[in-house]
Amino acid sequence: MTKAHKKNQKIRQNQNNIKFHDFVSWLEENGFLLHRVSGSHHIFVHPRIETPVNVQKKKDGTAKAYQIKQAIKIIDGE
Repeated sequence: MTKAHKKNQKIRQNQNNIKFHDFVSWLEENGFLLHRVSGSHHIFVHPRIETPVNVQKKKDGTAKAYQIKQAIKIIDGE
């Protein structure tokens, strides 16, 4: 099992306590590109997905769980 596959499983199974940089690299592995940063908001876009993904880092350096769930739904086409 590759590192990318393990990271994908980890993020999809439990969205809590995911490091922000791991979430960002997971988005990039799924074809998203950083479009812009506005303050603390990082906006990612995908060439074939219309909906952008907005992510923010929490003070403890982790990603927000609800934003991870939103990203999973966007990637899965829900």
